[in-house]
Amino acid sequence: MNPSETLSRVCALLKEGGIGEAESTITREYPFVPVLPTTRGYTESQATRVFARDGFIDRYSGERMVFPGTLRLLSLNLPEAFPYHRNWKVSETHPAFWQLYATVDHVVPISRGGTDAESNLVTTSMLRNSAKAHWLIEELGWVLNPPGDRAEWDGFMSWFLTHVAANPSFLHQPFIRRWRLAATQSAAAQQCVAADAHEAARR
Repeated sequence: MNPSETLSRVCALLKEGGIGEAESTITREYPFVPVLPTTRGYTESQATRVFARDGFIDRYSGERMVFPGTLRLLSLNLPEAFPYHRNWKVSETHPAFWQLYATVDHVVPISRGGTDAESNLVTTSMLRNSAKAHWLIEELGWVLNPPGDRAEWDGFMSWFLTHVAANPSFLHQPFIRRWRLAATQSAAAQQCVAADAHEAARR
């Protein structure tokens, strides 16, 4: 049912004094369903596993995302030109953190009956994650794009590992340490998959 058509009928009923009928109409056709706030936390390794599976592609837009550790490392190298605020203060944070920072989102929100299964998790940007909130993609007119190929785009994760290896002083930052561990584990897992595929091809 089209929400605007429902509200049009409700307004017409109220104009005629039909409060009871207006209430039953909106309850039946456009009901209020309370959405309870939920919070979910992921380890960096869990998030990176989803990023790698999706080829660092925003599944809602199809755009390329960047590994979180990379953006923070850029900010540490270029604090004035590429600022970051720990509380994401817009006036002190480069827009890339909203547009390109890879994060994890539930396709079907927990508050709408979704689960924490990886099949219900996708990579997206902080911007779209915020915009989607508790809505279903169908309600927003969005589509779920296919995952990308990590061999073609890895969100500068390999650059992150190389730069940290060459500049270990950055490991004094807890955030960088955590994302380095996640990236290292992901890279190792990818190598195992590639090795298994190579071995299978030889048989």
